[in-house]
Amino acid sequence: MSTPTTAAALAPQVARAVAAWREADVIAALTAALAHTPDDAALWQLLAAAQRAAQDHAAARAAARRAAALAPDDALIAHTLARVTLEIGEPAVALFDRALALAPLDAGVMLGRAAALVAAGQVDIATTFLADVLRQHPGWYDGHATLARLRWQAGDRQDYAAAYVTALATRPRDGLLWRDHAATVARAGQPAAARRIVAQARAAVGASRTLDLLEAGTWSKDGDLAAADRLYRAQLPIADVEALAGYVRHLLRARRADAARAALEGRLTHDTHDLWPLAALAWRLTGDARSDWLERGGGLIRVFDLGDAIGPVDDLAATLRTLHRTIAAPLDQSLRGGTQTDGPLFARQDATIVRLRDAVRAAVAGYVAALPPLDPAHPLLAPRRDALRFAGSWSVRLTDRGHHVDHVHPAGWISSACYVALPDAQPGDAAQAGWLSLGDAPTLVGDTLAPWQTIAPQPGRLVLFPSYMWHRTQPFAAGERLTVAFDIARPPF
Repeated sequence: MSTPTTAAALAPQVARAVAAWREADVIAALTAALAHTPDDAALWQLLAAAQRAAQDHAAARAAARRAAALAPDDALIAHTLARVTLEIGEPAVALFDRALALAPLDAGVMLGRAAALVAAGQVDIATTFLADVLRQHPGWYDGHATLARLRWQAGDRQDYAAAYVTALATRPRDGLLWRDHAATVARAGQPAAARRIVAQARAAVGASRTLDLLEAGTWSKDGDLAAADRLYRAQLPIADVEALAGYVRHLLRARRADAARAALEGRLTHDTHDLWPLAALAWRLTGDARSDWLERGGGLIRVFDLGDAIGPVDDLAATLRTLHRTIAAPLDQSLRGGTQTDGPLFARQDATIVRLRDAVRAAVAGYVAALPPLDPAHPLLAPRRDALRFAGSWSVRLTDRGHHVDHVHPAGWISSACYVALPDAQPGDAAQAGWLSLGDAPTLVGDTLAPWQTIAPQPGRLVLFPSYMWHRTQPFAAGERLTVAFDIARPPF
């Protein structure tokens, strides 16, 4: 049987390899095909896609550049080149402009252009661009979400969700738009305002299970547990995993851990990533032996001091500071009193970032090698261990009284905290000011659980732990706390 050499024949292989994290073989096949037909732009495009999926962004950019030189009017190729250029940390606005000229209605290109503008420090231009597009296309749900997020990070607390209001004036029967508007406002920590939007939505589109569940969550967060109970009980049983997670969080807030545990029975699988952190709390609060099986009493936490492997830590800190382009925390993240970088930090080619990424990869490999034996039912121990990928990487800069509230990372397999710069101790600081706390969740369950471990931050220190483990930081009085965090992606089975 002959080996496929055309882009059309190799494209399905690339898709399968990317899904299975087996890109090496298709990269070899594409390289061999290009040796025979070096001017085939489609093959170069596939090679760039495979290399980007394998997180070899420098090679992907080189392949995308070659494809674009061969086919300058190909919209997909133009978008690929713009995207990978943005991810490696180089100016990309002009490249997105070119891609947008070739595909004026491509939502991915428009979102990429906005991200490139933010990376260039032009947040106002990015929000104006998205607002203009939404006036023409008011049913673009992802555009609304991105615009609200960027306005919030730019410090707008009044009109961050105004585009939803404008759009709903022309699309009053759009139930998804009403839902997204209410959910965005709820995530911003404004539950009463979210309930007002829910009421308006019911008047416009009628009652719905989705709206009832959304409202129930706002009452629970507001502390009106009886009102939340009434709405949740009317929706039982809850099949949707995301909605079930909201209900279980409510039960835990209400100090009904037995009911929370019962609600989770039979619902935990490899795909229910929102539920495992809640099971960790419910099992521990009820003395369920599965708590030890899941969290090993904190034994799955490891600390690495990266030391000289990351180079001068002051140089790393200086690089990271240049990447913080917004003035406020993201809309729906755990940090309070700080900012977070956008885009995959470890895709960047800055020498300081590359050194950190390489040191982190070595530490994660050591963490994985030391894990307990495979366990097909366990969310950390079930996946294969022969490949490591980043699901996300970013920097957080906290200032006076900055901290993270308790949270988890359901999109990850292994999560982290890596310390780069720390504030000087201040008079009146708490005994563990700025420390990392793992295993407790006071925002959700109060002071009913002690942390599995508290860890003192030090420049160059990396902490690794399961992504389903609750964690938070203690506030510090004044100064700057600069960190890098990342999630290791959950490998395919």
